[in-house]
Amino acid sequence: LGIQVVATDASEAMVRRTAELSEEFGASVRTVRADWEELPDHFDDVTFDMVFCVGNSLHHAVGARGRVAALKSMSRLLRRGGRLVLTSRTWELVRARGSRLDIRDRLVRRNGRDAVVVYRWEIAPLWEEEHHIEIAVAQVDAAGSVLVHSELLSCWPYRYDELEAELHQVGLRMEMSTFNPEAENYTVVASKL
Repeated sequence: LGIQVVATDASEAMVRRTAELSEEFGASVRTVRADWEELPDHFDDVTFDMVFCVGNSLHHAVGARGRVAALKSMSRLLRRGGRLVLTSRTWELVRARGSRLDIRDRLVRRNGRDAVVVYRWEIAPLWEEEHHIEIAVAQVDAAGSVLVHSELLSCWPYRYDELEAELHQVGLRMEMSTFNPEAENYTVVASKL
């Protein structure tokens, strides 16, 4: 379709997997290992028409300072009128529920096996403190053996109104939002001024 796509991630393993999938599906995707703050080292300012920050990833930026730096880097890459599409958890809900164990109520398919996904939330006392999410995927094969993969992730949650103010701070104007304080996730589209 004439669209040039670049995929970035701070994780070398994720960049490698993206390159493998790109090849597998015959999609032309350039992959780059870079965290948000390194993006301007790899791309000129005003390079892109759209930047996607999806998969609830912004909460991995360390605190408000890290989040603003990440948003600033993404904003710098956008042409005037370009759009940032961002997905987020509704952290107000996550924090209201407190520390807990969430076991999904249905099986998912991972690598050809049925699996149960478990989330263990460690909610810090204050918003600006480091929180943790451990995600475990328990895969069950036909013989009944279980293979468990687990990863502990750090995160720094934020309120919706903070995100809105930070987008404005880095030169982006909110165009669309699906934010609902009672919904689990939302999507924001912001344009470069």
